[in-house]
Amino acid sequence: MKLVATAILLLFAAPTAEIKFFRYERPLSDVPAQPAQACVVADAELLTHASMGLADVRLYQGRTEMPYLIQTSGPTGESSEQHIAALNLGVRGGKVVFDAAMPTGAYSDLQLNLSAQDFIATVSVAGSQAQGGAATKVGVYTIFDLTRQHLGRSTVLHLPTSDFRYLHFSIAGPLRAEEVSGVSLRQSSVSRPSYVEVAETSQVVQKGHSTVIDLSVPAHVPVDRLIFVAPDMPANFSRDVTISAAEVAAKPRDESALPPTSYTSTGNLLRVHTTEGDHTINLENLEVATVHTTFEGQSRWTITIDNGDNAPLLPRSVRAEMYERDLCFQSSPGVYALYYGDPALASPRYDIGQFTMIRPASAAQVKAGPEQQNPEFQERPDDRSFTEKHPALLWSALALVIGLLGLIALRTAKAQTPPTNNA
Repeated sequence: MKLVATAILLLFAAPTAEIKFFRYERPLSDVPAQPAQACVVADAELLTHASMGLADVRLYQGRTEMPYLIQTSGPTGESSEQHIAALNLGVRGGKVVFDAAMPTGAYSDLQLNLSAQDFIATVSVAGSQAQGGAATKVGVYTIFDLTRQHLGRSTVLHLPTSDFRYLHFSIAGPLRAEEVSGVSLRQSSVSRPSYVEVAETSQVVQKGHSTVIDLSVPAHVPVDRLIFVAPDMPANFSRDVTISAAEVAAKPRDESALPPTSYTSTGNLLRVHTTEGDHTINLENLEVATVHTTFEGQSRWTITIDNGDNAPLLPRSVRAEMYERDLCFQSSPGVYALYYGDPALASPRYDIGQFTMIRPASAAQVKAGPEQQNPEFQERPDDRSFTEKHPALLWSALALVIGLLGLIALRTAKAQTPPTNNA
């Protein structure tokens, strides 16, 4: 049985990395002269020509493969929105007041859950580690609903990073206590992520009541947000945005083939700089998150801004960005290069216990030079086994073996069954 298991493992063994089978290379510069932790940014060009998820990227010092970690700036997992009920809700001194018991850990932006419409109000926030304990002032924020003026709504409080167990809210404005239900928090990551540009366009077209922008994104490159550079006019606006993206077929699609993968989402662009009574509002939101969208091939993104009957919003440009990805390693003096472009390889699995986790911000920043053809490149030979080339025969053989084993087991069971004594 051990021999059979070994044969099966050898049969399906993954190809090993060899420099001659990589199509591309990029030399690294600014590697520290002394041993140190170092990181190099994986840009859009690297992701485009590497396998999906950087699976075939290898780091070499000279002719020796070196282990590395991929660190992504941004949320590392899915985060769910938490709804936190208002405690001790009431009115004090003409202001709506309430408390909120916050979850353990750090947080920043909060969403006030209000049913009120057409208002401007001021929210004062304080924090404490115990309910009823000494409170520390966190900040004062303006919230509003200017829907009637076509300027949207904002009830988000951009708190500094905090870890108070209790927050205390005091709202001055035309709100009633019954219009307040609490706050919402998305506690994914309080650190501000870094981004890398992947594509940009200034081709903006007005079509009827809409503004339409087309953007092309290379294969394998994720898009995590879109950034809009707004014009000077209109000075204030609130516009709904629809985003659709689809993979561009490399060749005419067969009618029987599955439709290309696609993505659709919505967002809102907002800019309000105005004074309403005693309230000065300065608020901008010129980005739309795209929930980490990646396509196997080149993709076309279409952004549609709904202007309605308002003055058209014609952005100066639109930029697609991805979370920064850093390849981090323990460097020592020597010549380093990245190699990639061997689709036969799977993601490497290194023993990373030899060096600690690295924060890219504190590591030495290494630069990747221009992409170039690997002068040693040669096509990887088709060294697949007979069974890999003909998988149908393998499964047929396995089914036959299973059938024979079942037949042998059945005959053995019958042979060992004692005869029945009818006397």
